[in-house]
Amino acid sequence: MRGMNMPRRIGLTGSIGAGKSTVADLLRARGLTVLDADEQARLVTQGPDTLALIGARFPGVVVNGTLDRPALSARVFGNAEELAALNSIVHPRVRSRMAELEAQAAARGAEVVVQDVPLLFEGGLDALMDAVIVVDAPLAVRVQRVVQRSGFSEAEVLARDARQLSAEQKRARATVVLENGGDLAHLEAQVDAALRRLGLTGAPAPTGAASGTPE
Repeated sequence: MRGMNMPRRIGLTGSIGAGKSTVADLLRARGLTVLDADEQARLVTQGPDTLALIGARFPGVVVNGTLDRPALSARVFGNAEELAALNSIVHPRVRSRMAELEAQAAARGAEVVVQDVPLLFEGGLDALMDAVIVVDAPLAVRVQRVVQRSGFSEAEVLARDARQLSAEQKRARATVVLENGGDLAHLEAQVDAALRRLGLTGAPAPTGAASGTPE
C-alpha cells in the first residue's frame, strides 16, 4: 500500500504500434511526470550485477560486458519458459527503479505520476494504478507503423502482437481509451479530454510540443 503522500498513479499502455510513446511525450509536454518502464529496463540491463545473472542464465548473450539484445531476444521469443526466466531477473529490478523514481517525484511535490508500461496488464500492474490509459489504433495501422520504423516483416509484427493481451481485452480494462488512428491534432484533443475526465491538471502544452505522425 502506498503512503498517504505518494502521488496519484496513472498507468499508460497500448499494443505494439499504437502510439504510446507519442502520448507519453504529450503528457510530459502538459507538465506530468512520466516514468518509462522500457527505459528503466534498458538501464537495469546495463548494470554489472544484472548482466552477470543474465549471462549465467543465457550463455553467449553477454559479450565483453555488453548485452547482445538481438541474441537475447531470439533466445526468449516464443519460448515461455525462457521468457519467464528473463523476466524473473529483470522485472523486479525495473519495478524497484520505478518505485524509487516515483518516490523522487513525490519528494519534488508531484501529485500525479504516469507509469508508461508496455505489459501493464500482462504483469498485473494495473491493480496498482488509480486509472489506466490505453492507446489503440487499427491493427493494420499499427503493423504498418512498426514495419516502417523497425524493419520487421508484417509476420514478425503480428507474431509479437499475438503474444500480448489483445487490444480488445486492454480496451475493456481501460479507464480511458485514446483512439490513435488519425492525425496528431486528433490525438492531442483526446489527450486533453482524457486529462479533464481524470481530473488531472498539468501545464498547458507549449506550441509545437509534439510534431510529426502519432506513432
